[in-house]
Amino acid sequence: MTKRILVTGSYGQIGTELVVELRERYGGDNVVATGRKKAPEILEEDGPYRRLDVLDTTQLHTMIVDEDIDIIIHNASVLSATGEKNPQLAYRTNVEGGYNILEAARILKLDQVQIPSSIAAFGPSTPKENTPNDVIMRPTSMYGVTKVFIELLGEYYAKRFGVDFRSLRYPGIISSETLPGGGTTDYAVEIFYEALKNKKYTCFLEKDAMLPMMYMPDCLKCTIDLMEADEDTLEHRSFNITAMSFTPQDVADEIKKHIPGFEITYEPDYRQEIAESWPKSIDDSAARDEWGWEPEYDLAAMTEDMLQKLSKRLGAEY
Repeated sequence: MTKRILVTGSYGQIGTELVVELRERYGGDNVVATGRKKAPEILEEDGPYRRLDVLDTTQLHTMIVDEDIDIIIHNASVLSATGEKNPQLAYRTNVEGGYNILEAARILKLDQVQIPSSIAAFGPSTPKENTPNDVIMRPTSMYGVTKVFIELLGEYYAKRFGVDFRSLRYPGIISSETLPGGGTTDYAVEIFYEALKNKKYTCFLEKDAMLPMMYMPDCLKCTIDLMEADEDTLEHRSFNITAMSFTPQDVADEIKKHIPGFEITYEPDYRQEIAESWPKSIDDSAARDEWGWEPEYDLAAMTEDMLQKLSKRLGAEY
């Protein structure tokens, strides 16, 4: 039987491409894209788009029933950098929104709920190298605090109410299709645009700020792989996930192999402090062991693909 999937935050960096991928796999009519804003054209092309405020529980429950939803992928979230500018908004959106989704899953007996977490859930006291899946988590950003809360609440709902809750601790996500939305790793997307348009970039992190990263095709792959995994194989509910780790200098050096004249300078801002509280590399062996996770892109392959796709879109030769 084909499942009916609702995606919140569908016009975000991940949500936009995830909706397209899900519709290709499961049919456009079976994937309901939602958000509080007017939809970009791509979200209305092959399936339904509905306006939804996840803080409005009546609207949320009505939509789930009317659309006959089986699975929710709850991507609506205020990210790390934006969350530090407005922590109250981050709390309401991330904590209250996540709670409303879990309550809807409990009350309406949904098959599954996936609510992404983040490497921001870790903190300065977490081991920085090869961070384990099960480890101390004391984040120092509001975004990180909200993600730890949702992980714990989701696990509680799984044990107490039988809700099939699943979560991925996303690293920095790099996309050739959609722009980032206010995160600490946004530089890793911006740098490609600036390299092609202006041959130079000023980075808001230090050159040696090593962070876990992932190219969007791998992000979509792991999201769908976890959704399709047999619940009986899952010992965990929240999973570390990664594909590579690099610094701004590493990605700049890789770009220079294709654009020799590219220049990068560094002017660290408040996001550097956030980055310093996060892991440099993470251990995703639980995801590999329990549901067969395996990334396809490393830094070199991602850089080549990003430059090829963006150069066509921007009309910028290199």
